[in-house]
Amino acid sequence: MPRPTLAHIAEMAGVSISTVSKVLNGRDDVSRDTRAKVDDALRQHHYVRRGTSASEPAIRTVDLVLSGLDGSWPASVASGMEAAAYEAGVHVAISVARSSEAATNHRAQDWVDRVLERGSAGVVLGLIEPSQDQLGRLAQARVPCVVIDPLSDPPPDVMSVGTTNWAGAYEATTHLLQRGHRSIALVTGPPHHLYTRARTAGYRSAMAAAGIEVASGQVRHGTYDRASGAEQVRALLESPDRPTAMFICSDHMAIGGYEAIAGAGLRVPDDISVVGFDDLPEARWVSPALTTVRQPLKEMGGSALRTLVRLMNGEEPESPRVELATTLVVRNSTAAVS
Repeated sequence: MPRPTLAHIAEMAGVSISTVSKVLNGRDDVSRDTRAKVDDALRQHHYVRRGTSASEPAIRTVDLVLSGLDGSWPASVASGMEAAAYEAGVHVAISVARSSEAATNHRAQDWVDRVLERGSAGVVLGLIEPSQDQLGRLAQARVPCVVIDPLSDPPPDVMSVGTTNWAGAYEATTHLLQRGHRSIALVTGPPHHLYTRARTAGYRSAMAAAGIEVASGQVRHGTYDRASGAEQVRALLESPDRPTAMFICSDHMAIGGYEAIAGAGLRVPDDISVVGFDDLPEARWVSPALTTVRQPLKEMGGSALRTLVRLMNGEEPESPRVELATTLVVRNSTAAVS
């Protein structure tokens, strides 16, 4: 017989999934009568709590919820989180929050329900903007949450892990300026994203420090994917005042930019110098190898897991906002302006 879900238990006991999760995790904010109803439903369904048999150690499970599994970003974050989880003695479950369920509070079951059904002790969110409703349901179930690369400023009581996006963008732009470039375009992501705003500000600050006014057409917003990078770079190449260099705020977008540059009969870096952002493995595979700003993605995953474990243990984190340092990795996609 398949193991019953928390939804089945909740329906039988006449309570919410979060209440069942509280009982399973030994929370003390459940009334005696409600706890008795849940326990009765668990017994009737022959539900065996994880870690209750003599041969099965009590190992807590945490969830890593991602916006998608394509590309190297989620793999790098998950790798760092899994390594830290092994050291901490916890299990990691990975799931995807579809864009439709991340944007609505009214689905029959979304990623929060799946987290609570698993009886997870905590959750890490990667490139996801949780709604107030979703955060409230986690808080009600007393399931702590840490956000990696938040898309907007998290509430004060939600911990986050990110990188020094402003400093990374400033260093990338300065690198191009030091090679004599003055016409430097920016290709970046959606303007409302927190890290897009930080990278754009870093670029503009470096240009202003060099006494260069940025023309409106030199800043292009797309989405953080290869096709969008190609589209935005193509538009820049077709402009009357074609830039000599581009800071492209994502390695995936930069690879798309390479394709657009080659399609226009131009070469990197002979005609156009390019700097990316992320330092994904793909940055080393393209030709020429991409100069890029390294985000310590594995370290971000590990830091998020360690922060989450502290919250699970009732400890106060050292800071609600953790920012890990970026590093410029110079390869062969930039050259002095000719």
